[in-house]
Amino acid sequence: MRKILVIAYYWPPAGGPGVQRWLKFVKYLPEFGVEPIVYVPENPSYPIVDEKLVAEVPDSIKILKQPIKEPYGWASLLSKKKTKTISSGIIKEKNPSFIEKVLLWIRGNFFIPDARKLWVKPSISYLAKVIADEGIQTIVTTGPPHSLHLIGLGLKKKYNIQWIADFRDPWTSIGYHKKLRLTESSRLKHEALEKSVLVKADKIIVTSKITKTEFGAITPKPIKVITNGFDDELKPVELDSKFTISHIGSLLTGRNPLGLWQALRELISENETFKNALRVQLAGVVGEEVLQSIKDHGLTDYVKQLGYLSHDKVLETQQKSQLLLLLEIDSDETKGIIPGKLFEYFNAKRPILAIGPKGWEAGAMVAQHKAGNMCLHTDVATLKNVLLDAFHHYQKGTLVCHSEGVERYHRKALTESLAKFI
Repeated sequence: MRKILVIAYYWPPAGGPGVQRWLKFVKYLPEFGVEPIVYVPENPSYPIVDEKLVAEVPDSIKILKQPIKEPYGWASLLSKKKTKTISSGIIKEKNPSFIEKVLLWIRGNFFIPDARKLWVKPSISYLAKVIADEGIQTIVTTGPPHSLHLIGLGLKKKYNIQWIADFRDPWTSIGYHKKLRLTESSRLKHEALEKSVLVKADKIIVTSKITKTEFGAITPKPIKVITNGFDDELKPVELDSKFTISHIGSLLTGRNPLGLWQALRELISENETFKNALRVQLAGVVGEEVLQSIKDHGLTDYVKQLGYLSHDKVLETQQKSQLLLLLEIDSDETKGIIPGKLFEYFNAKRPILAIGPKGWEAGAMVAQHKAGNMCLHTDVATLKNVLLDAFHHYQKGTLVCHSEGVERYHRKALTESLAKFI
């Protein structure tokens, strides 16, 4: 059996979507003749923790850990709350405080490519012996954080090994990158590091076709699209009695669906039955501007904040919801972002309302698999029509999802594709 070394930051008990990808890959890789050894930090600063995920780590997998030094502990001396918020990816767009500006400037310009850079050199030193002792021929680095790719870069320079760089998200083209208040020299350094990784890795994995096209313009190396997926066998549940519209995951300020709020406000004022049945559920961290928009549109009484849910509770919530909400920032830079939750939405088999930019790859997938509807943020009229049509089906008990071809996104099928690429 071929051994590979997987270098990751997010690992149980980390919560959120970042941990799911490689947790599931390592579960199935041995079935395809690949034995994974996983290297993760010993004392990470995870913004979200889900202890229940620890039980999903296969007993047969060897896990290696080394200490990591992260700056968030020092930054919290300025503001613990704002430091945790920024580390979670919530970047305030309107009227950021002086402390927020300082923290973002330090994060963007002193910690390149990210706040885990101090783990790079110690990891390269530690893993040298692991590669020799275990007879490792292939290493995989998965980011973000993209500093982990620098570990791969360092090991590739020293050893005759195959290095595969897995990009769960883009690097310099992702939406929040421009919000880091980068100096020109810092921006150029990010781009140079990104190019170095893309050119020197032997193979590259991405999660969307658009990212593959972007990276293909930088490097001639083989690039494989392996999306995220779903794995869970779901238990039967009863649908919510209310007309529930549920969003799972962090609702960042840039994703604030102003058109949706306006459509809901108008429907509430026009349709008393709709008003009495509506409930919007937000599971995860919600930006302050989003909450303010909800209040401004008179929707506070209809919105329920569920907070962070454990993964098993997420699965249940998705299945019980009448409509599942998929959101992305309305910009050209986010067309290739495919939220990991999309695939669990597919598995839940509830209709999806996708709201994002024109040409959004995830929205096209919703339409392709007949799993729901895709709308633009500003198309309030279409949003109202979609919502009203879903509501009428809800009233008749016929609001169902007859999706097609989503089996290809099962984690086992995706892992088989990964094993062949390795």
